[in-house]
Amino acid sequence: MKFVDEYRHGDLVKPLAERLRNTTITRPVRVMEVCGTHTMSIFRSGVRTIMPAGMEIVSGPGCPVCVTSASHMDAFIEMAGKKDVRVAIYGDLFRVPGTHGSLAQASAKGATVDIVYSAMDALERARQHPNELVVFLGVGFETTTPGIAATIMAAARENIDNFCVFSTQKVIPGPLDALMQDPELSIDGLICPGHVSAIIGAKAYQPFVDSYGLACVVAGFEPADLLKALLLLSEQINEGTPRVDNIYPRVVSWEGNQRAIAMMDEVFEPVDMQWRGLGVIPASGLGIRDTYRQFDAQKRLSITLPEAHEPKGCLCGKVLKGITTPPHCPLFGTRCTPATPVGPCMVSSEGTCAAYHKYGQSESI
Repeated sequence: MKFVDEYRHGDLVKPLAERLRNTTITRPVRVMEVCGTHTMSIFRSGVRTIMPAGMEIVSGPGCPVCVTSASHMDAFIEMAGKKDVRVAIYGDLFRVPGTHGSLAQASAKGATVDIVYSAMDALERARQHPNELVVFLGVGFETTTPGIAATIMAAARENIDNFCVFSTQKVIPGPLDALMQDPELSIDGLICPGHVSAIIGAKAYQPFVDSYGLACVVAGFEPADLLKALLLLSEQINEGTPRVDNIYPRVVSWEGNQRAIAMMDEVFEPVDMQWRGLGVIPASGLGIRDTYRQFDAQKRLSITLPEAHEPKGCLCGKVLKGITTPPHCPLFGTRCTPATPVGPCMVSSEGTCAAYHKYGQSESI
């Protein structure tokens, strides 16, 4: 707990950085982070440049926009073109390419696409536009799901019938389990996502310790958080003592936010979900329960997911699995840039390709 009190002071960062740089790794080790905010913090602070010899850090499927399948994007774009439909989205979705364009291009052709900051903002649009059906595109992990659940419950209480949600909400444990079973990928340790863990609790990662011997550390987003997490992971792996360490107790508890979990369970139920790069993962998504079916856009508008294909040459799927890194993609920095993105990993502010393009290997610690 002393670390939690002291980490905010910059005088702790340099000693931790020096300890990490000089840590002895007894065998080749790969650790993964699965949080878009961690991705950007690691690049921005230069943590990757001081990794000890033999230790590698890779980014996994932690960016919710990036893991949204091409089929879902095509369905979003088609829905936005329907008469009297107003689509409300988070800003990162606006330029994500589908098979035949993006929501930005659909907007330019006359579709009504509003950028909002929350599901409650979208509900307010429904109040303001009673003659249009406002569809909020639910794209995210457990962090944003309670807010969407609260919004649907509010719409039900107020009997607002021109509001619904297209849910592609996902849960983190599903893809982690899929990755651990992937023969192409070898992961020894996990920097567990801070925001998601605030909802589901640190105990959600214990099964990965028990089943796969995976070293796990729940961490915050400051440089000292990340350095401490990597030091603890190296200690667990070197000593062969995998466990779940929580160095983010100021936000994350062992049990999680039970009130938020209860709200999620009230509105949502587990469903199979399609992930970009990982395919369909059983029970890794959240669909709206029949109790609230009038707020389910897929049911209300009879939406079916079209068959879609990844852009030719785009390696976003492999990047999301940690199998390759953006510079190995033939499109990176040429056809695919933040100004002209081909894949979602370059579009999102939390995408690995965007992080590589913006920060590269610059060192700031």
